[in-house]
Amino acid sequence: MNNEKLKKVLTDYKNGKISEDDVFQYFLYFPYKDLKFAKIDTYRNLKFGFPEVVYGKEKKLSHLVKIVENMMKLHSNFIITKVDEKIAKKLRNKFPSLTYFPDAKIMSVKEAKIDKKKGYICVVCAGTSDIPIAEEAAITAEILGNKVERIYDVGVAGIHRLLDKIEILNKAKCIIVVAGMEGALPGVVGGLVGKAVIAVPTSVGYGTNFSGLTPLFTMLNSCSPNVVVVNIDNGFGAGFFANLLS
Repeated sequence: MNNEKLKKVLTDYKNGKISEDDVFQYFLYFPYKDLKFAKIDTYRNLKFGFPEVVYGKEKKLSHLVKIVENMMKLHSNFIITKVDEKIAKKLRNKFPSLTYFPDAKIMSVKEAKIDKKKGYICVVCAGTSDIPIAEEAAITAEILGNKVERIYDVGVAGIHRLLDKIEILNKAKCIIVVAGMEGALPGVVGGLVGKAVIAVPTSVGYGTNFSGLTPLFTMLNSCSPNVVVVNIDNGFGAGFFANLLS
């Protein structure tokens, strides 16, 4: 259920095109539909302009199938995150309208048109090993109607690779910066631009990276006041938040 569909249901009822029972059917699962093992939030689209996003990692295939079946009945567009390639292939066999983005590990259905927003969000990543999380952020932002400019492999070990991209950074509506290892890049970008910077720590790194804790702490301790931080490997959260800022 989205704002347009809700208005149409109420208008059709007011004009006598549908019955009270028909209206009841529309609202039967409002604000959520109980599948026993899962509860699909049908209200979120009214709050954010996009439905609940399904976290796909470690879910049973049978559960994902049931969730997708019901999401397709309720929503024209939706996203499933953290879907590995084997599961994605099985879901695609059952639901051909699903699109899979292998680098981002995102599946989506996008049947209703979303108005394109002006300007662009810039997604920056430190190293090529960070690209999967950067792509999760970028694809999420694109599905939500944003143009995305990508600047990849510009970590602090070769900072000159970033410095000639300053114009692209400065023209962005906001910037997502993805980094593992010690996680210094978002603070550097925050010091170069006057834009909101959404920092994404990744679990990429060895030894004292501690599966992403070190870059997380580095980003949380950034002295650049325009830097905010999402959780480790949460590319989706960064892309979604950037959409709210755009």
